[in-house]
Amino acid sequence: MREVMLGIDVGTTAVKVAAFGLDGEPLATHATAYPTHRPRPGWAEQDAGDWWRGVREGLDAVARGHQVRAAGIVSQVNTHVLVDEHLNPLTSAIIWQDQRCAAIARELDGRFTEADKLRIWGAPVVLDASFVGARAEWFARTDPDAWRAARWILSPKDFVAAKLTGRVATDPLSGVRVAGADGYIPEAVGVTNGLNDKLPEIRPPEAVLGHVGDLGADLVVGTMDAFGAVFGAATTRPGRGMISVGTSLVVAGASDVHVPTQGVVTFPPRNDVYVHAGPTQAAGDAVRWWSRVSELSIPEVFADAAEGTPGVIFTPYLSGERAPIWDAEARASFLNVSSATTRADLSRAVLEGVAMSGRHVLDAVEKACDQPIPSLALCGGGARSDLWAQIFADVLRRPIQQLKVHDSAALGAALLGAVGAGLFPDAETAAEATVAVRRTVEPGPDPARYEAYTQVHDALRDIHRWLIQQNPQFWRTED
Repeated sequence: MREVMLGIDVGTTAVKVAAFGLDGEPLATHATAYPTHRPRPGWAEQDAGDWWRGVREGLDAVARGHQVRAAGIVSQVNTHVLVDEHLNPLTSAIIWQDQRCAAIARELDGRFTEADKLRIWGAPVVLDASFVGARAEWFARTDPDAWRAARWILSPKDFVAAKLTGRVATDPLSGVRVAGADGYIPEAVGVTNGLNDKLPEIRPPEAVLGHVGDLGADLVVGTMDAFGAVFGAATTRPGRGMISVGTSLVVAGASDVHVPTQGVVTFPPRNDVYVHAGPTQAAGDAVRWWSRVSELSIPEVFADAAEGTPGVIFTPYLSGERAPIWDAEARASFLNVSSATTRADLSRAVLEGVAMSGRHVLDAVEKACDQPIPSLALCGGGARSDLWAQIFADVLRRPIQQLKVHDSAALGAALLGAVGAGLFPDAETAAEATVAVRRTVEPGPDPARYEAYTQVHDALRDIHRWLIQQNPQFWRTED
């Protein structure tokens, strides 16, 4: 049997379990899809049991016939479920897309001055609806019985890893806004009574959590999917950057400095290297929405877009936007539509709009890095499209590298597992040894609409807020 390292990725739409050779060669992948439930406007929930079922199915399918040397796990971040001491879920999981806590988040954010934020977090951060403190406060106010009964508030990977190993822990990178280089931040976890006692212990992402008997291998603590992609795309040295295109989009850059910057997250440094990143709200989600509206399949959307003429601007704020504007009330728009506009033009605009959201985040990431990023690795499901890779190159005005392994988050999870098993000294070395570029795409003509794109939010902010106040159904989002 071939020796492999396994990567588990508990994503927004599916669990992926992937087996890689010790050289990073992809060997087998299994995906189990599950639904997102939207019982009320602005809400987005999942069943933690679906995560567990998907992981078990994936491990059974992928591990068979291989000698598993190492295993790691990553997952969607800013998704939270309350569980009791036996890991039984007490609530549905509130996922990162959910906006029910927006008002509470604004209330909590208002407790801190900009000077406070710089002192506590090192940057003028925004505490948004996905902040675990806002989620905890929402549970405490609206479901106090569940909040009192809860032993843990867990992310998907920490829930699954605890089920696999019997040990509850998390990593500092996944503790967005509540964890720093020295552990939990007292001011951040203090926003809700009892939150600190319900958070898992913090351990390094490559630390062994426990043994998984069915695999015959140890599982490491792991990290968030975006940082798994950082490792899986080798964004581990100053000057490197990546764009991960999944349900949402994440742009990240590495540097040896940290310039406090509005709109993006700076993670605690590893080996004196900072990673600055920003997540948007909709990338693949925007394509899925357009697929449903246009009654085209996903492949047909891309084929349609290839026939489209550039010119229409699309802002992909279908359920608000995260980085870099952090506005839960923003909504999507098509602009510059005329009687000559075709469906193909709109299909292309959707792909270009996601790329423009990426450039918007990249501007802030480069400011935090205090240097330009000369090229970016493109990974995630969206990286499979050569057309989208070209659009990203055109919009971002720099070369885009399509990687040999698209599922960089799963590869990053496997690399963390390999470090825990002693196969590599650290994740950075593992990335250098395994990540390979399949194709580099050079930028073509400048679409010359980015400046207009950046002005749309400011121009329409008050209109979006008024529409939502007058017509609450505008909050409604559906799969």
